[in-house]
Amino acid sequence: MPTQDPRLAIDFAGLKLASPLILAAGTAGYADELADALDLSILGAVTTKSITKEPRDGNPTWRIVPSKAGMLNAIGLANPGIDRFADDIVPRLGNVPTTVIGSVAGNAIEDYAAVCARMDPIAALPAVELNVSCPNVHGGTEFGIDPQALSDLVRACRAELASTKLIVKLSPIAVGRPGIVDVATAAVEAGADALTVANTVPAMGIDVHTGEPVLSNTTGGLSGPAVHPIAVKLVHDVHRALPDTPVIGLGGVMDWDDAAEFVLAGATAVGIGTALFADPRRPKRLLRKLSRWLDAHSADTIEALRGTVRLPS
Repeated sequence: MPTQDPRLAIDFAGLKLASPLILAAGTAGYADELADALDLSILGAVTTKSITKEPRDGNPTWRIVPSKAGMLNAIGLANPGIDRFADDIVPRLGNVPTTVIGSVAGNAIEDYAAVCARMDPIAALPAVELNVSCPNVHGGTEFGIDPQALSDLVRACRAELASTKLIVKLSPIAVGRPGIVDVATAAVEAGADALTVANTVPAMGIDVHTGEPVLSNTTGGLSGPAVHPIAVKLVHDVHRALPDTPVIGLGGVMDWDDAAEFVLAGATAVGIGTALFADPRRPKRLLRKLSRWLDAHSADTIEALRGTVRLPS
């Protein structure tokens, strides 16, 4: 078996990752569920499902529905809660052959901080990602669009994370003023080590035969190819404002060229999610083609191409 191309290895906020590819929260189970289909060691990291302080059943069926240009989802942050996560899932994280990022969600600052405090001593979780931008739970996006609220949240969580890297997953709906750059800046100034740009786009589908919403939650989030150009612009905007901040570009990555676009826009790492539902082996092919892209540009590392989009003068 060929070894991983060392040119794809990255330094992400001090974490040494084998590649820039990160499996997005909620798309790959809690850590190792895709191991039967995919060699997880080729990945930079895998992100757990979002964990909350208390267990959540999530929304009833239907909560995932195909769309013409992607997927509508309204899972509702279904998870066993931090207690069962610690008892049942954490013991197996040490056997995962890649970095694991713990995703954290909640309804209030105290909830996020409590989960962060529980995750901080877990050696198998060197980073946590705050999900402040989930569009398919009631009240799920307030932190992601309010710089002051986000600053308060990040400071509270930073205080609980003595040795764990802190990533903040931003919302794509932060437009105008305050916009994505404002909330990104607030997160970094409050202590975030890195950012994920961005979450799913709020969306809705209607069954024209019944006249009813296709999702039980009425609305949810749109992911997949349709959101990719939006996410590329957001990554570009954030990178130009905060060039030293590592960014995970997330949204509609279906093949290598989508990932390459994020790198050119300024992303240090690239998240993949919806594509896994279509083909869980796709990351292997994507990384192989990224190596060929580096060859075409005579690049010694993928980092050398980060943020090198050629803008008109």
